Amino acid sequence: MLDRKLLRKEPQTVADAATAKNEKIDIQQWLDADRSKRELMLEIEALRKQRNTLSKTVSIKKRNGEDAEEEMQKSRNTGAELADLEQRVSEFNSRLSEMELSFPNIPDSDVPEGTEDNNVIVRSWGTIPEFSFQPKPHWDLMSKVFLPEAAGKIAGSNFILFRGWAARLQRTLISWMLDYHTQAGMDEVWAPFVARPESMTATAQLPKMDDDMYRIGHDNLYLVPTGEVPITNLYRDRLLEETDLPVRLCGYTPCFRREAGSYGKDNRGLNRVHQFEKVEMVRLEHPDRSEEAHLELLNHAAGMLEVLDIPYRILLLATGDLSFAAAKCYDIEIWSAGQEKWLEVSSVSNFRDFQARRGNMKYKPAGGGKPRLVHTLNGSGLALPRLIISLVENGQQPDGTIRLPKIIAERMGTDVIKP
Repeated sequence: MLDRKLLRKEPQTVADAATAKNEKIDIQQWLDADRSKRELMLEIEALRKQRNTLSKTVSIKKRNGEDAEEEMQKSRNTGAELADLEQRVSEFNSRLSEMELSFPNIPDSDVPEGTEDNNVIVRSWGTIPEFSFQPKPHWDLMSKVFLPEAAGKIAGSNFILFRGWAARLQRTLISWMLDYHTQAGMDEVWAPFVARPESMTATAQLPKMDDDMYRIGHDNLYLVPTGEVPITNLYRDRLLEETDLPVRLCGYTPCFRREAGSYGKDNRGLNRVHQFEKVEMVRLEHPDRSEEAHLELLNHAAGMLEVLDIPYRILLLATGDLSFAAAKCYDIEIWSAGQEKWLEVSSVSNFRDFQARRGNMKYKPAGGGKPRLVHTLNGSGLALPRLIISLVENGQQPDGTIRLPKIIAERMGTDVIKP
C-alpha cells in the first residue's frame, strides 16, 4: 500500500507506475474522494468547536441559575450532525482504503521500462552442458517415478505425485536447502499452510490475485500460494526495536496456485503445476539497508545453485514483468537441457515499505522519534520442482542414469540414480 501523502502530492507518479505495470487504476477518483473526506473533516472540526462553546455556555448558565434549554437543544442537534458527518467520513475512509488496495507499488528508478522483452541479464554463471546424445526431457527420464495420471485421479490435472527416488530427491533437497539457510544465520520457521484473508492482504496477494488462489470457503481460509505469506505475517501488527533488525527468516511450505491466468502456457511435465514445494527466505530490514539486503538475498540464492553446479542467469525484471507489490525484482533462471530453455527457479524481490504499510510492521528508531515502517524482502531459496527438472535433465548420462551433484549425492547415499 502506498503512502497517502504520496497519492496526494504525486498522483501522476502513481498513475505512471500503474501504467508501467499494466494495472488499471483511477487515481482521480481517489483524489476526489479524499478531497471530499477532508472537507467533511473541516466541517467536523468546526462543529466540535461549536459544541464545546455551547457546552461552556450551558455550564455557565446552569451555574448562574439561568435557563440553558436553547443551548442544550443546539448542542444535541450539533451532536446528531457530528454523528452523521463522522459516519460519512468512515464510509469515505473505507472507500479510500479499498481503492488503495488496487494501486501497485512504484518501481525503483533503476528498473528498466517495458515488457519481459526488456528484462536485463545482469549476470550469468556456469556452462550449459553439452551431450554426445539427444538429451531427454524430465517427463521421459522420470516416467516411472513422476506419475501425473495418478495425481490427476487423486486431485485433478497439474498436481504432482512422486514415488521412489523422485520422492526421496525432493525430500533431500528441501532438507538441504533449510540447512543451507540456517547455517547462514536465518531463523527457520515452520508456519501454517493456510492463511486468513487479512494475512493474504498484508502481503498483497489479495485482492489482486484472488482468482489464482485456492480458498477454503467454509472456513474463509486460503491455501498459501507462497511461504512469503505466513512467514512475513509473523510480524504483522508488530513494533520492533531498531536493534531487532534485520529479521532473517526461512521456511518450507507447499504452495498452491490455481494459475487462472496461465492457460495456454507450457504446462507439460513439472513446468507449471498447481501445488509445488518451496523454501522461502524472508527479511525485515532497516530502510537504509534495503538495497544492500536485496543483493545479499540474491547472492545467497545464486550461491546455492553454484554449490549444485547448475548454470544460471540473473535477470533484472522490467516494469511490465514486475509483480504488483514489488519495487524491484531479480529472477534467477536455470538451464533445462532436455527442453533447451531457461526456467525461473527464484524471484528475489524488494517491496520497500509497501507490504509493511498494509501489515502495520514497524520499528522504533534507536535515537527516538515516531515508529517507522520496515522494508520487507523475500526470495525463493529455492523453488521446486523446476530445480528437479534441471538436476535430472542436466545430469543425464548416455546409459540413461542421472548423476547427482556432490552435496546431494552425499545425502542420498549415491551419486548416480538408475531410473
